[in-house]
Amino acid sequence: MAPSGARYLYRALKIEDDAVRGFALGIASHGIGTARAFQESEQMGAFAALAMGLNGLMTALLLPVVMPLVMG
Repeated sequence: MAPSGARYLYRALKIEDDAVRGFALGIASHGIGTARAFQESEQMGAFAALAMGLNGLMTALLLPVVMPLVMG
């Protein structure tokens, strides 16, 4: 079962696909959300893990480029 807050949001937005649910959890809540996604289903957990990894990779690659622009 998805984390309680996510469950209500999925229901309100009518999101039924485990892949979409897992990807959203992986990006938003990282490790704990990914672990909870695996409790829901394997597909949801796999997409959560993928999203968490991609989020970390993109952060590591883009942050050094964006920070000088933001800091002036």
